[in-house]
Amino acid sequence: MKSKQNTLYVASVAKALRLLRAFDESHTELSLLELAERSGLDRSATQRLANTLHTEGMLEKDPDTRRFRPSHAWLQLAYAYYWSDPLVGQAIPKLIDLSQELGETINLAELSGDHIVYVSRLPCKRTYFAATIIGRRLPALSTSGGRAMLSTFPEDERNRAIETWPIKRFTPSTTTDRAVIRESIERAVLDGFAISTGQMILNEIGVAAPIVGHNGRAYAAVQCSVSAHTWSRERIEKDILPKLQDTANSISPSFQTYRGDHRGPGKEG
Repeated sequence: MKSKQNTLYVASVAKALRLLRAFDESHTELSLLELAERSGLDRSATQRLANTLHTEGMLEKDPDTRRFRPSHAWLQLAYAYYWSDPLVGQAIPKLIDLSQELGETINLAELSGDHIVYVSRLPCKRTYFAATIIGRRLPALSTSGGRAMLSTFPEDERNRAIETWPIKRFTPSTTTDRAVIRESIERAVLDGFAISTGQMILNEIGVAAPIVGHNGRAYAAVQCSVSAHTWSRERIEKDILPKLQDTANSISPSFQTYRGDHRGPGKEG
């Protein structure tokens, strides 16, 4: 429903959220001018909203540079989210066991509109900082987790997603050919898992198994990231995949409410 047709829509709240979404891993501190440019709001509205969010504790403001950045209140919101998502609580013990057994990076991904979001990340000793942070959103079509989840959807929905969902190039190896992506997803339909190489990071292989619900669809997946320098596909299928699939199958999403279809402007990942 468009906002103009929705009498319950509060435009000022939507503008404040646009301002908050201006921050990401590449824009951690912003001036009023930068906030206005990234949010698309005029200078006056940006100033009022930013200072209101600062007064309410949602933004911190440097007293010298007067630049804004997210406050600890964002972590409080994340804390509340985790208590509201029962799948995470059920999955964590199983993910820890899997991480310790494999000695590799293990992630729990959930579908968020046409992206995935990492809701749990268990790094290995070689993991770099960015890969340890929860909340990262990535185009579903470009990730093993997203492809694994899509492989459980009905054919018409898979095709629509492959044709319309966004693709973003992260490395020279990132696949942007939708026909190739289709082949990968259709292979995952037959295999029950998805493998991708070099999509987010060069020489990184991602393998994911969907967490399938009682209706046969998956909105979450267990994903493992390994180095292509030390792992081959054959070795992954022999030594990682059975344990990954056992873990995914042991996590029941039957009580989980699908909450990933709330996309809005500015949520590109």
